[in-house]
Amino acid sequence: MDSLTLFCTASLLAAGLYWFVCLLGSAEQKGKHAVHLSGGSIAKEKVQDKYQQYWSFFRRPKEIETADKVPAFVDTFYNLVTDIYEWGWGQSFHFSPALAGKSHRDATRIHEEMAVDLLNVQPGARILDAGCGVGGPMRAIAAHSGANVVGITINEYQVNRARMHNKKAGLDKLCEVVCGNFLQMPFEDNTFDGAYSIEATCHAPNLEDVYSEIYRVLKPGSLYVSYEWVTTELYRGDDPEHVEVIQGIERGDALPGLRSYKDIAEVAEKVGFQVVKEKDLAKPPANPWWTRLKMGRIAYWRNHILITVLAWVGIAPKGVVDVHEMLFVTADYLTRGGETGIFSPMHMILCRKPESWTRQTARDGDSCRL
Repeated sequence: MDSLTLFCTASLLAAGLYWFVCLLGSAEQKGKHAVHLSGGSIAKEKVQDKYQQYWSFFRRPKEIETADKVPAFVDTFYNLVTDIYEWGWGQSFHFSPALAGKSHRDATRIHEEMAVDLLNVQPGARILDAGCGVGGPMRAIAAHSGANVVGITINEYQVNRARMHNKKAGLDKLCEVVCGNFLQMPFEDNTFDGAYSIEATCHAPNLEDVYSEIYRVLKPGSLYVSYEWVTTELYRGDDPEHVEVIQGIERGDALPGLRSYKDIAEVAEKVGFQVVKEKDLAKPPANPWWTRLKMGRIAYWRNHILITVLAWVGIAPKGVVDVHEMLFVTADYLTRGGETGIFSPMHMILCRKPESWTRQTARDGDSCRL
């Protein structure tokens, strides 16, 4: 091989390696690159230990029932997974029904916009995003509605990422991010014109606690919509396969315990909300939401090889390889949950904080469920 051919071949290999390692960002919204994968706020040398601590939580199930331990557990989870989610998934850490002729990114945006449309707020209104992550839904909702969105997340690393994205998108005037626990929010009573949570309250050890807080900070007459992770009417607690799938989802997504779809409206009414609508958005005629996971298997193996190489050469923390493998296993459980119909990540409930309303009204049947 002459020197020119050798030079050209080496240049092509170098360019390909540079693209694969440095330019390959999020599958949908470039902004996080493989060489920047980290453990969030966790020091690089402690990522492996924190991953082991995360798994030890499930070996002591009584701790899952202890509410004061759950926030730190969820915070650790999002330190471990945020970069991987953003790199391989995009800035919106949730599912959406597949839409014919639409990309995953467009389907996600439409799903987010529907949430704020249900709130019926005007431009300039102040609304709450309870469990905002890195702010993908927040930015889509602010741009669509013109509302001022205040997001809260327990993870400081996500706060910094969200603020960076907000500024980059030119939406920092409409989007504010607060680091805090949505079980004890640093907001005054009757503060917001509306509120939403998208696949976030599943991390609360007690749904009543987070619904009570959202109820407290909403203005009377305002609406709250939530997309909840639930077990459906097809789930059977005496079926070993069903139990395995649900427990796999819980372990891989930092869930204190999945709730039954039957519990959601009951809890909402218990804290004082009037239930306006309730519907599982994952059910037909909606197209399967889990196809996105199945289609990503090739990308997973490509990404896993890359992460392994980056960890081997010391660029990425070694624990990131374990976290990525955990998420792939969890994706399989989520897919099985969707295919069997025993799990839904988008059980929608729309509630109103009444102007003048008592809990007795709800018990008398003054709610509408779809």
